[in-house]
Amino acid sequence: MSHDGIGPRAVLRSVAFLTAGMLTVPVLAGCGSDDPAGKPLAGADVARADRSDVADGGTLRWAVDTVPDTLNTFQADADGTTSRIAEAVLPSMYRTDEQGRAVRNADYLASAEVVDTEPKQVVVYRLAQQAVWSDGREIGAADFAAQWRALSGKDTAYWTARNAGYDRIEKVERGKNDLEVKVTFSRPYADWKSLFTPLYPKEVMGTPDSFNDGARKKIKVTAGPFTVEKVDSKEDEVVLARNPRWWGSPPKLQKIVLRAVPHDKRVSALSDGTLDLAEIGPEAARRITVAALPQNESTPLMGPEADRSAADALRSWAVANGTDEDAADEEVSARQKLRKKAEKYARQQKALSGFEVRKSLEPAFTQLALNGAEGPLSDERVRRAVARALDREDVAASVLKPLGLPSEPVGSHLALSGQAAYADNSGALGKQDAKEARALLADAGWVPGGPVKEEKKDGKKDEGEKAAGSEADKDGDPEGSGDDGTYIVGEDDGKNHGDGKAPHDSGTGTGRLTQGGAPAGAYAPKGTAAPARADTAPVAKDGKALVLRFVLPSGPGSETLAGVADRISEMLKKIGIRTDVSKVDNDSYFKDHIASGAFDLALYSWPATAFPATDARPVYAKPVAAADGSLNVEQNWTRVGTDQVDQLFDQAVATLDDAERRDLIRKADSRIWAAAGSIPLYQRPELVAARENLANAGAFGFATPVYEDMGFLKKSAQGPAGTPGTKSAEESPED
Repeated sequence: MSHDGIGPRAVLRSVAFLTAGMLTVPVLAGCGSDDPAGKPLAGADVARADRSDVADGGTLRWAVDTVPDTLNTFQADADGTTSRIAEAVLPSMYRTDEQGRAVRNADYLASAEVVDTEPKQVVVYRLAQQAVWSDGREIGAADFAAQWRALSGKDTAYWTARNAGYDRIEKVERGKNDLEVKVTFSRPYADWKSLFTPLYPKEVMGTPDSFNDGARKKIKVTAGPFTVEKVDSKEDEVVLARNPRWWGSPPKLQKIVLRAVPHDKRVSALSDGTLDLAEIGPEAARRITVAALPQNESTPLMGPEADRSAADALRSWAVANGTDEDAADEEVSARQKLRKKAEKYARQQKALSGFEVRKSLEPAFTQLALNGAEGPLSDERVRRAVARALDREDVAASVLKPLGLPSEPVGSHLALSGQAAYADNSGALGKQDAKEARALLADAGWVPGGPVKEEKKDGKKDEGEKAAGSEADKDGDPEGSGDDGTYIVGEDDGKNHGDGKAPHDSGTGTGRLTQGGAPAGAYAPKGTAAPARADTAPVAKDGKALVLRFVLPSGPGSETLAGVADRISEMLKKIGIRTDVSKVDNDSYFKDHIASGAFDLALYSWPATAFPATDARPVYAKPVAAADGSLNVEQNWTRVGTDQVDQLFDQAVATLDDAERRDLIRKADSRIWAAAGSIPLYQRPELVAARENLANAGAFGFATPVYEDMGFLKKSAQGPAGTPGTKSAEESPED
């Protein structure tokens, strides 16, 4: 979990999607100046070193959030640590490069291509000749077939969290030889490269029992540079050891220990020598940066005898100057405690001087979510007003500039800068404009300075009062028109005015207000004095002020989100919207508030993926009524969706042409912006504390980690500032 926000624990394509790893293989288009995809805003920061400069051996102690409940990434309770383990010990047909684009993993896959599209799509995988499981058996068609059957969704005995893509496969069979796997699809599937990553052995996928229980705490058969040596819940760690049957570049490290350490305990763990690598927050990053600066010679810490002498002197002075002995003792005790804290801090700073902060941007973005299911935000005009009030540049700068990271706001819901599908589509909503935001509110009936009915002393509201804005206008598009009626700025092809009337929201502020809208200057009842700042006065409708519930997580790591929420609240205040901020426990934030819809505004993050047509669809799909009358929202916590967005996703996932698919994804993103259910703010910062002599590890950005290249530099390869780690350097033999 990043320090700046909460990331949903729900499983999308796989838990790997929630962390650094993503996977796939197309021919990649170049990023020229005319390419809207652009370049990544920040590259990986991993202290790259040639393998010849990395010592052979040693143990890397790496902080994680949890010891996972399962090692099966396809189960609902899999988490980020599950994904990290899978990357190190299991086959991945595809990896993600530093641009967030998919590339073939040559250790497992010699080639993969679509060989037929008619009458059905057929993909042939040609496996690397040396690729074997840790028991010596070749990786082959039987493993692919077992994974397909387990994840196809046809056998409900398998407790799977997802089956996207696998449900489109008709059959999996051996090709011309043992190294070929032939996969035939029943329906076209553009994101076929997302499949079979990670790939589990048939021993895990072959039966429901082995799938459901066999890989929760151990994986007997693996095929990566490392194997799972043990999962120790008592010690809160997972130990990975070299795989003796690994055929690729030999791992430099002897072991990787994934140790569960809370974020607020990581500075202490780093300073006491029990961690070598850890994701940290801004405050810890500042401490490590300061510790690494050259320091002036300081007075040595006082020893026990000197400390007692100083305490005796202080007590004597206090008593001599009229302080009673008990008060003097309390003063001495308080000062001694303060001194001990200072000494501990100084010792930690000295130990932290052997670390450095490596920083990049995560493949994830933080967004403002607007719950459109009920209340004022069920009205699209109010949602758009909120969005138009936001200065996203200011929000991004407040989080990222102090960290020395690029602070450009995210312009897409479906990709990040540098990824093939990225384009800044925020223009579909319009730029920040407080005046236009107030016009949208007025059009929806929210009048600045309007009367507000007070609740009676018994807590009951005045008779006739009702929650304004709880019913959204439902003027949707005519049946069979093929358009959802969502207005997009700059797309004025006549569809925006399908009924011949002025739209509720022109998106530009140039359209006329509907007849129900408030006329200019109608800020208060006749005879009421106008407020000093009528343009920022609270707005009201039907006697009810517009106050939005802003729900935030509390606890360690939430400080950045609290600062972002404060800025957003001030921006909304300028257009007459007030917020009621509520901080809730981290553990209940998603389950009890976001997933259940108990919020108006919220801040949380979504990861980017190389396969948005598949992975992002459940996040933005239009909620549908279930048979029992409940609303099936999938992972669309904002409850805002349209039929047209769903149709664009469906078209994209079935379009094999890369350019056409990108266009469809970008069009879908424009429609998502226009609906104003969620507003991307900034790409999340990735701050990692690493020992100075640790190479090829740190802030990976988009890139999948290369576990076999990680290790500690030989002393001969260290620069003048490189100081061996207290324990790791001792464990890492020299040449």
